Amino acid sequence: MTSESPISAADRAFMAVALRLARRGRGRTADNPSVGCVLVSNGEVIAQARTSDGGRPHAEANALERAGSAARGATAYVTLEPCAHWGRTPPCSQALVEAGIARVVVAVEDPDPRVDGGGLAMMRTAGIEVVTGVERAAGEAVHADYLACRRTGRPSVTLKLATSLDGRIATATGASRWITGPEARARGHLMRARHDAILVGAGTAAADDPDLTCRLPGLTAQSPVRVVLDSRLSLSRSSRLVTTAERIPTWVICRKDVAAQRQLGYGQYGVVVLPVTADAEGRPTIEAVLSILAERGIKSVLVEGGAAVAAAFLLANAVDTLALFRAPVAIGEEGKPAIGPLDVADLARASRFQPAGIEHLGTDTLETLRRRT
Repeated sequence: MTSESPISAADRAFMAVALRLARRGRGRTADNPSVGCVLVSNGEVIAQARTSDGGRPHAEANALERAGSAARGATAYVTLEPCAHWGRTPPCSQALVEAGIARVVVAVEDPDPRVDGGGLAMMRTAGIEVVTGVERAAGEAVHADYLACRRTGRPSVTLKLATSLDGRIATATGASRWITGPEARARGHLMRARHDAILVGAGTAAADDPDLTCRLPGLTAQSPVRVVLDSRLSLSRSSRLVTTAERIPTWVICRKDVAAQRQLGYGQYGVVVLPVTADAEGRPTIEAVLSILAERGIKSVLVEGGAAVAAAFLLANAVDTLALFRAPVAIGEEGKPAIGPLDVADLARASRFQPAGIEHLGTDTLETLRRRT
């Protein structure tokens, strides 16, 4: 059946449930997107699931397993087009066909070249009624990171800055705890849980010896992959990032000419060393960094500093979202700036963003901005 039936209020309501499921898995399902699936029979939900942590099994497989034989003749509401290719598991489109699903309602088509309408075609060929575009805008928002990565070939990037009123992240002596208050810091930890990876430079890693984990109650298991840009591979082996690497994935990106023996030395701690192409100054290029992260299944990156790293991403025009936490305190020009030199002589060449929202978090403000396209 190739024709699509009208979209009903029930279709929208059940898709909203599937979208809520998908949101719950954000930051937990790399290297696959977090998809929601709801199975409905005679107007009642018989099973619902999201993509499992780690990306497998997929949402459709989880829901079908829970429904068992009751899936025959049911309608499946799926937030992203079911896959059509063989990987570590069979195609979800085929699984829906074999389970006897009568109708599939999809929010967003999958631009992955291995899918890209193939899943829809497979189901239609098998006689399943397929309806697309239900709650499309909400589906694109839920899957924004995944869709952007598939369309651009790189992860989406959020640059998080926590600054004083005058754009400082620390005093001249390096004191920075705490510029923002507890509400803003809690939101920052929530952002970590919703991203596949968190990235800092070697300078920040050395100065702060951070954990780079999500420390919100109930979300500690959602700490993202920790990534350090360290051109010379200088990260201390006694640092928290290294000593906890067997428990929390930690990747260090360095330039290719770093001695192989030095690279191997981190392996015993569980640290993954990723050599990439460097620029004329010996620093990993942002293009190479994002490329290797995409190859390893990362769809979203939260960049937390420091100033040189923030400047590098801005200069590469690689910041998609800017999350600016601002505290009502002034530090002065002797403080450490949030962003390093950009060498902007002409305002026409400056990085520009457009406002996307403002929130008040205690005494602080969070301003969200999107890159102008």
